[in-house]
Amino acid sequence: MAELRSVYGNDYEQPTAVPMLTEGFNLPAKKIIHIVGPIVSGGLTAKNERELAECYKNTLDMCAENGLRSVAFCCISTGVFGFPKERAAQIAVETVTKWLKTHSNDIDRVIFNVFMERDREIYERILR
Repeated sequence: MAELRSVYGNDYEQPTAVPMLTEGFNLPAKKIIHIVGPIVSGGLTAKNERELAECYKNTLDMCAENGLRSVAFCCISTGVFGFPKERAAQIAVETVTKWLKTHSNDIDRVIFNVFMERDREIYERILR
């Protein structure tokens, strides 16, 4: 971000659904893709839903473009950004499933990494 702010100014913020690739450094991953999800305030909108789907699609596109064969997604935007967990999981699974249908040779493994037991239950139900 410091590098981007030196180019675009101190007020620069990464746009929603635009992925940024960095090295994995000490993490057990070659690369890390950072993405800003939509912030839900005052109720969920169709724009929020489109932006969340774009987060997943754009991340998968970046993986394919960079030869990354596996990806682990956190529950994008469901914490302090306020996206309803159930709907977010539905969008995540639908978007990834649709993307994989047309890019089956680009990715070997997609993981939905959850933090809370409730999130695990939601994903398990949707993925059945």
